[in-house]
Amino acid sequence: MWTTKNITDQTGKTVIITGANTGIGYETALALYNAGAHIILACRDLGKANEAIARLQQHNGKGVLEASHLDLTNLDSVKQFTDAFVSQHTKLDVLINNAGVMLTPASKTANGFELQFGVNFLGHYALTGYLYPLLKATSNSRVVTVSSNAYLSGAIDFDNLKSEHSYDAFREYAQSKLANILFSKQLQRRIEATKDNVASIAVQPGANKTNLSRHMSPDAYNTALERVGELMEPWQGALPSLFAAVDPEAQSGRFYGPDQDGGYRGYPGEDPISAAGMDETVAKKLWQLAEEVTGITYP
Repeated sequence: MWTTKNITDQTGKTVIITGANTGIGYETALALYNAGAHIILACRDLGKANEAIARLQQHNGKGVLEASHLDLTNLDSVKQFTDAFVSQHTKLDVLINNAGVMLTPASKTANGFELQFGVNFLGHYALTGYLYPLLKATSNSRVVTVSSNAYLSGAIDFDNLKSEHSYDAFREYAQSKLANILFSKQLQRRIEATKDNVASIAVQPGANKTNLSRHMSPDAYNTALERVGELMEPWQGALPSLFAAVDPEAQSGRFYGPDQDGGYRGYPGEDPISAAGMDETVAKKLWQLAEEVTGITYP
Protein backbone atom coordinates (compact mmCIF):
# COMPACT_ATOMS: atom_id res chain seq x y z
CA MET A 1 0.00 0.00 0.00
CA TRP A 2 1.70 3.17 -1.26
CA THR A 3 1.04 6.36 0.73
CA THR A 4 2.68 9.71 1.36
CA LYS A 5 4.94 7.93 3.86
CA ASN A 6 6.73 6.46 0.84
CA ILE A 7 7.75 9.91 -0.42
CA THR A 8 11.46 10.52 0.08
CA ASP A 9 13.03 13.91 0.73
CA GLN A 10 12.24 16.20 -2.22
CA THR A 11 14.44 19.12 -1.18
CA GLY A 12 15.88 20.81 -4.25
CA LYS A 13 13.12 19.60 -6.57
CA THR A 14 11.07 22.17 -8.51
CA VAL A 15 7.47 21.18 -9.24
CA ILE A 16 4.66 22.92 -11.13
CA ILE A 17 1.12 21.81 -10.29
CA THR A 18 -1.74 23.25 -12.31
CA GLY A 19 -4.96 23.82 -10.40
CA ALA A 20 -3.17 23.38 -7.08
CA ASN A 21 -5.45 25.62 -5.02
CA THR A 22 -8.08 22.94 -4.39
CA GLY A 23 -8.90 19.24 -4.39
CA ILE A 24 -6.41 16.73 -5.74
CA GLY A 25 -3.99 19.48 -6.76
CA TYR A 26 -3.95 21.00 -3.29
CA GLU A 27 -3.27 17.64 -1.66
CA THR A 28 -0.51 16.94 -4.16
CA ALA A 29 1.07 20.29 -3.34
CA LEU A 30 0.76 19.65 0.40
CA ALA A 31 2.52 16.29 0.27
CA LEU A 32 5.39 17.59 -1.86
CA TYR A 33 5.70 20.77 0.22
CA ASN A 34 5.96 18.65 3.36
CA ALA A 35 8.67 16.62 1.59
CA GLY A 36 10.74 19.74 0.86
CA ALA A 37 10.01 20.55 -2.78
CA HIS A 38 9.69 24.02 -4.29
CA ILE A 39 6.05 24.09 -5.43
CA ILE A 40 4.62 26.49 -8.01
CA LEU A 41 0.83 26.63 -7.68
CA ALA A 42 -0.23 27.50 -11.24
CA CYS A 43 -3.85 28.66 -10.97
CA ARG A 44 -6.41 30.66 -12.90
CA ASP A 45 -7.36 32.67 -9.79
CA LEU A 46 -4.21 34.09 -8.22
CA GLY A 47 -6.12 35.14 -5.11
CA LYS A 48 -7.24 31.57 -4.49
CA ALA A 49 -3.70 30.36 -5.10
CA ASN A 50 -2.40 32.70 -2.42
CA GLU A 51 -5.18 31.60 -0.06
CA ALA A 52 -4.10 28.00 -0.66
CA ILE A 53 -0.52 28.93 0.14
CA ALA A 54 -1.65 30.44 3.45
CA ARG A 55 -3.40 27.15 4.30
CA LEU A 56 -0.40 25.09 3.22
CA GLN A 57 1.98 27.15 5.32
CA GLN A 58 0.02 26.22 8.43
CA HIS A 59 1.46 22.71 8.00
CA ASN A 60 5.01 24.07 8.38
CA GLY A 61 6.36 22.01 5.50
CA LYS A 62 10.03 21.91 4.55
CA GLY A 63 9.54 23.24 1.04
CA VAL A 64 8.96 26.55 -0.73
CA LEU A 65 5.60 27.76 -2.05
CA GLU A 66 5.03 30.10 -4.95
CA ALA A 67 1.82 31.23 -6.66
CA SER A 68 1.59 32.08 -10.34
CA HIS A 69 -1.27 33.00 -12.66
CA LEU A 70 -2.14 30.46 -15.36
CA ASP A 71 -5.38 30.49 -17.33
CA LEU A 72 -5.54 27.31 -19.41
CA THR A 73 -8.53 28.65 -21.33
CA ASN A 74 -6.24 31.16 -23.02
CA LEU A 75 -3.08 30.13 -24.90
CA ASP A 76 -1.67 33.64 -24.49
CA SER A 77 -1.87 33.21 -20.72
CA VAL A 78 -0.06 29.87 -21.01
CA LYS A 79 2.75 31.60 -22.89
CA GLN A 80 2.93 34.42 -20.33
CA PHE A 81 3.12 31.92 -17.46
CA THR A 82 5.91 29.91 -19.06
CA ASP A 83 7.90 33.00 -20.04
CA ALA A 84 7.78 34.21 -16.44
CA PHE A 85 8.68 30.78 -15.07
CA VAL A 86 11.66 30.29 -17.39
CA SER A 87 12.97 33.76 -16.54
CA GLN A 88 12.96 32.92 -12.82
CA HIS A 89 13.87 29.22 -12.70
CA THR A 90 16.74 27.17 -14.09
CA LYS A 91 15.19 23.70 -13.71
CA LEU A 92 11.88 21.85 -13.68
CA ASP A 93 11.85 18.40 -12.13
CA VAL A 94 8.14 17.65 -12.34
CA LEU A 95 5.23 19.15 -14.26
CA ILE A 96 1.87 17.89 -13.00
CA ASN A 97 -0.89 18.62 -15.50
CA ASN A 98 -3.62 18.41 -12.87
CA ALA A 99 -6.13 21.20 -13.51
CA GLY A 100 -9.40 20.24 -15.08
CA VAL A 101 -13.03 21.15 -15.56
CA MET A 102 -15.93 18.70 -15.72
CA LEU A 103 -19.49 18.77 -17.07
CA THR A 104 -19.48 22.51 -17.63
CA PRO A 105 -22.32 24.34 -19.37
CA ALA A 106 -21.62 24.73 -23.08
CA SER A 107 -18.82 27.26 -23.45
CA LYS A 108 -15.56 27.82 -25.28
CA THR A 109 -11.99 28.85 -24.63
CA ALA A 110 -10.51 32.14 -25.78
CA ASN A 111 -9.22 30.23 -28.80
CA GLY A 112 -12.65 28.88 -29.74
CA PHE A 113 -12.45 25.28 -28.57
CA GLU A 114 -15.01 23.49 -26.43
CA LEU A 115 -14.04 24.37 -22.87
CA GLN A 116 -13.33 20.92 -21.44
CA PHE A 117 -11.21 19.88 -24.42
CA GLY A 118 -9.44 23.24 -24.39
CA VAL A 119 -8.59 23.27 -20.69
CA ASN A 120 -8.04 19.59 -19.94
CA PHE A 121 -6.00 18.79 -23.05
CA LEU A 122 -5.06 21.69 -25.29
CA GLY A 123 -3.90 24.10 -22.58
CA HIS A 124 -1.76 21.39 -21.02
CA TYR A 125 -0.31 20.42 -24.39
CA ALA A 126 0.84 24.02 -24.84
CA LEU A 127 2.10 24.31 -21.27
CA THR A 128 4.18 21.14 -21.60
CA GLY A 129 5.55 22.28 -24.95
CA TYR A 130 6.67 25.68 -23.75
CA LEU A 131 8.32 24.09 -20.70
CA TYR A 132 9.82 21.14 -22.54
CA PRO A 133 13.28 22.65 -23.10
CA LEU A 134 13.62 23.15 -19.33
CA LEU A 135 12.27 19.66 -18.63
CA LYS A 136 14.78 18.24 -21.12
CA ALA A 137 17.61 20.14 -19.42
CA THR A 138 16.67 18.78 -15.98
CA SER A 139 17.90 15.29 -15.20
CA ASN A 140 15.19 12.63 -14.74
CA SER A 141 12.32 15.07 -15.10
CA ARG A 142 8.71 13.92 -15.30
CA VAL A 143 5.46 15.04 -16.91
CA VAL A 144 2.43 13.72 -15.01
CA THR A 145 -0.91 14.11 -16.78
CA VAL A 146 -4.12 13.58 -14.82
CA SER A 147 -6.89 11.78 -16.70
CA SER A 148 -10.03 10.05 -15.40
CA ASN A 149 -11.82 6.71 -15.64
CA ALA A 150 -14.30 8.63 -17.79
CA TYR A 151 -11.80 8.32 -20.66
CA LEU A 152 -13.09 4.77 -21.13
CA SER A 153 -16.31 6.26 -22.55
CA GLY A 154 -14.50 8.78 -24.73
CA ALA A 155 -13.91 9.15 -28.44
CA ILE A 156 -12.16 11.98 -30.28
CA ASP A 157 -14.61 13.71 -32.64
CA PHE A 158 -12.31 15.81 -34.78
CA ASP A 159 -15.31 17.41 -36.50
CA ASN A 160 -16.83 18.77 -33.28
CA LEU A 161 -13.93 20.02 -31.15
CA LYS A 162 -15.39 23.53 -31.22
CA SER A 163 -18.95 22.29 -30.60
CA GLU A 164 -19.68 22.99 -34.24
CA HIS A 165 -22.57 20.54 -34.33
CA SER A 166 -23.68 19.64 -30.82
CA TYR A 167 -22.73 19.64 -27.15
CA ASP A 168 -23.05 16.94 -24.52
CA ALA A 169 -21.32 17.70 -21.24
CA PHE A 170 -20.30 14.15 -20.31
CA ARG A 171 -19.35 13.21 -23.86
CA GLU A 172 -17.02 16.19 -24.13
CA TYR A 173 -15.55 15.50 -20.67
CA ALA A 174 -14.83 11.87 -21.58
CA GLN A 175 -13.31 13.03 -24.87
CA SER A 176 -10.99 15.46 -23.07
CA LYS A 177 -9.83 12.77 -20.65
CA LEU A 178 -9.17 10.33 -23.50
CA ALA A 179 -7.16 13.14 -25.10
CA ASN A 180 -5.09 13.31 -21.90
CA ILE A 181 -4.24 9.59 -22.17
CA LEU A 182 -3.45 9.84 -25.88
CA PHE A 183 -1.26 12.89 -25.20
CA SER A 184 0.68 11.21 -22.41
CA LYS A 185 1.32 8.07 -24.47
CA GLN A 186 2.27 9.98 -27.62
CA LEU A 187 4.62 12.23 -25.66
CA GLN A 188 6.31 9.12 -24.29
CA ARG A 189 6.69 7.69 -27.82
CA ARG A 190 8.20 10.93 -29.08
CA ILE A 191 10.57 11.15 -26.10
CA GLU A 192 11.76 7.62 -26.78
CA ALA A 193 12.50 8.63 -30.37
CA THR A 194 14.62 11.60 -29.22
CA LYS A 195 16.12 9.67 -26.28
CA ASP A 196 15.50 12.62 -23.97
CA ASN A 197 15.72 11.94 -20.24
CA VAL A 198 12.08 12.84 -19.54
CA ALA A 199 9.29 10.53 -18.38
CA SER A 200 5.65 10.96 -19.44
CA ILE A 201 3.20 9.28 -17.07
CA ALA A 202 -0.61 9.30 -16.96
CA VAL A 203 -2.71 8.91 -13.82
CA GLN A 204 -6.33 8.95 -12.71
CA PRO A 205 -7.46 9.75 -9.15
CA GLY A 206 -10.57 7.58 -8.80
CA ALA A 207 -13.78 8.86 -7.24
CA ASN A 208 -13.15 11.71 -4.81
CA LYS A 209 -14.90 14.38 -2.75
CA THR A 210 -13.83 17.50 -4.64
CA ASN A 211 -15.54 20.51 -6.18
CA LEU A 212 -14.99 19.08 -9.66
CA SER A 213 -18.64 18.02 -9.50
CA ARG A 214 -19.89 21.57 -8.92
CA HIS A 215 -21.63 21.76 -12.31
CA MET A 216 -23.68 18.60 -11.68
CA SER A 217 -27.32 18.84 -10.66
CA PRO A 218 -28.26 17.17 -7.36
CA ASP A 219 -30.06 14.39 -9.24
CA ALA A 220 -27.10 13.77 -11.53
CA TYR A 221 -24.72 13.79 -8.57
CA ASN A 222 -26.81 11.26 -6.65
CA THR A 223 -27.07 9.04 -9.70
CA ALA A 224 -23.30 9.14 -10.09
CA LEU A 225 -22.86 8.23 -6.43
CA GLU A 226 -25.10 5.21 -6.89
CA ARG A 227 -22.92 4.12 -9.81
CA VAL A 228 -19.43 4.67 -8.39
CA GLY A 229 -20.06 4.14 -4.67
CA GLU A 230 -18.31 5.77 -1.73
CA LEU A 231 -16.05 8.72 -2.54
CA MET A 232 -12.47 8.95 -1.30
CA GLU A 233 -10.99 11.97 0.43
CA PRO A 234 -8.84 14.15 -1.87
CA TRP A 235 -5.58 13.17 -0.11
CA GLN A 236 -6.11 9.60 -1.25
CA GLY A 237 -7.06 10.63 -4.77
CA ALA A 238 -3.78 12.55 -4.97
CA LEU A 239 -1.68 9.43 -4.33
CA PRO A 240 -1.46 8.28 -7.99
CA SER A 241 -0.18 11.73 -8.99
CA LEU A 242 2.34 11.66 -6.17
CA PHE A 243 3.48 8.14 -7.01
CA ALA A 244 4.01 9.12 -10.65
CA ALA A 245 5.79 12.32 -9.64
CA VAL A 246 8.35 10.92 -7.22
CA ASP A 247 8.53 7.15 -6.95
CA PRO A 248 11.49 5.40 -8.63
CA GLU A 249 9.16 2.54 -9.68
CA ALA A 250 6.87 4.78 -11.72
CA GLN A 251 7.62 4.16 -15.40
CA SER A 252 7.26 6.35 -18.46
CA GLY A 253 4.34 5.46 -20.68
CA ARG A 254 2.40 3.76 -17.88
CA PHE A 255 -0.96 4.63 -16.35
CA TYR A 256 -1.53 4.59 -12.58
CA GLY A 257 -4.70 4.84 -10.51
CA PRO A 258 -6.45 3.44 -7.44
CA ASP A 259 -6.13 -0.35 -7.32
CA GLN A 260 -9.59 -1.35 -6.07
CA ASP A 261 -13.22 -1.31 -7.19
CA GLY A 262 -12.50 -0.80 -10.87
CA GLY A 263 -10.15 2.08 -10.19
CA TYR A 264 -12.58 4.13 -8.13
CA ARG A 265 -10.94 3.51 -4.76
CA GLY A 266 -7.70 2.24 -3.27
CA TYR A 267 -4.01 2.99 -3.49
CA PRO A 268 -1.71 3.50 -6.48
CA GLY A 269 -1.37 0.60 -8.86
CA GLU A 270 -0.86 0.24 -12.59
CA ASP A 271 -3.97 0.36 -14.79
CA PRO A 272 -4.12 -1.18 -18.27
CA ILE A 273 -4.80 1.40 -20.98
CA SER A 274 -7.78 0.71 -23.24
CA ALA A 275 -7.39 0.15 -26.97
CA ALA A 276 -8.72 3.67 -27.59
CA GLY A 277 -6.07 5.10 -25.30
CA MET A 278 -3.36 3.17 -27.12
CA ASP A 279 -4.53 4.15 -30.62
CA GLU A 280 -1.38 5.64 -32.14
CA THR A 281 -3.12 6.78 -35.32
CA VAL A 282 -5.60 8.92 -33.36
CA ALA A 283 -2.82 10.11 -31.04
CA LYS A 284 -0.75 11.33 -33.99
CA LYS A 285 -3.73 13.12 -35.51
CA LEU A 286 -4.52 14.77 -32.16
CA TRP A 287 -0.89 15.80 -31.73
CA GLN A 288 -0.80 17.29 -35.22
CA LEU A 289 -3.96 19.29 -34.50
CA ALA A 290 -2.44 20.61 -31.26
CA GLU A 291 0.74 21.59 -33.09
CA GLU A 292 -1.27 23.51 -35.68
CA VAL A 293 -3.46 25.26 -33.12
CA THR A 294 -0.67 26.25 -30.73
CA GLY A 295 2.27 26.57 -33.11
CA ILE A 296 4.33 24.49 -30.65
CA THR A 297 6.34 21.50 -31.84
CA TYR A 298 8.16 19.24 -29.38
CA PRO A 299 10.01 17.32 -28.02
